Amino acid sequence: MDLAEYLAHLHAGEHIDAESDVHRFMHRQSQEALRLTAKLNGQYHTPEEIREIFSQIIGKPVDDTFGLFPPFYTDCGKNITIGRHVFINMGCKFQDQGGITIDDGALIGHNVVLATLNHDLDPATRRSMTPAPIHIGKNAWIGANAVILPGVTVGDGAVVAAGAVVSRDVPDRTVAGGVPARVLKRL
Repeated sequence: MDLAEYLAHLHAGEHIDAESDVHRFMHRQSQEALRLTAKLNGQYHTPEEIREIFSQIIGKPVDDTFGLFPPFYTDCGKNITIGRHVFINMGCKFQDQGGITIDDGALIGHNVVLATLNHDLDPATRRSMTPAPIHIGKNAWIGANAVILPGVTVGDGAVVAAGAVVSRDVPDRTVAGGVPARVLKRL
């Protein structure tokens, strides 16, 4: 299996059986992500160096307007797409196997978790996983310590309050908060 085959499997939303070729590839891929995030997080880097290392992590260039304050963590990296004028604050953790798209102008607060994999509920197959993408819309703002779960879209201009756990879509130009998050108001 190569990276293209692996990503195709993930983009199709296909189940990842424990001990399968896909599962083994996922673990090998995570080693590169861990190596690169250690490089990113291990010492001071200029904004230009951060963009270069982050581009290596995701396997494609990011725009010169992209900003990130390390530390940053991911266990895949190659299924992240970042728009222009995106800012990611310190301590974020992206589990991107299912795909993470962050559109232009989005702001990601401190310690945000974006998780795109769910384990099976059946204890006999719990090590198996199912990917589902996360999409953060244009000019969205994800507050500190929020958790976005697999399959969620946060709409354009939406705000996710600090500490929210988002398990379903957040419509455009709304504020969502709470555990589980619900729409609190329209903007």
